[in-house]
Amino acid sequence: MDEPKHYKFLDVFQEGPDGSLSPKVRIEINGVSFGPGVVFQRGVSSGGVDFHLYKYVDIAATEQADGSLMIVGFYK
Repeated sequence: MDEPKHYKFLDVFQEGPDGSLSPKVRIEINGVSFGPGVVFQRGVSSGGVDFHLYKYVDIAATEQADGSLMIVGFYK
């Protein structure tokens, strides 16, 4: 497995006017995949993670052959 790289949170997610989050690229976390257009609301766990708890925190991820990002952690 490749060494994870740092990604800025807003390079991976976009924030909607209502505060929701949506991935800009296909992501995978804890074996669950999400693509652009999926909306994450505050307080809802997706793939075992409430992404709002990590808003604006750098992401540790490896880029997969298909261009998706496998998120392996967050830098606090």
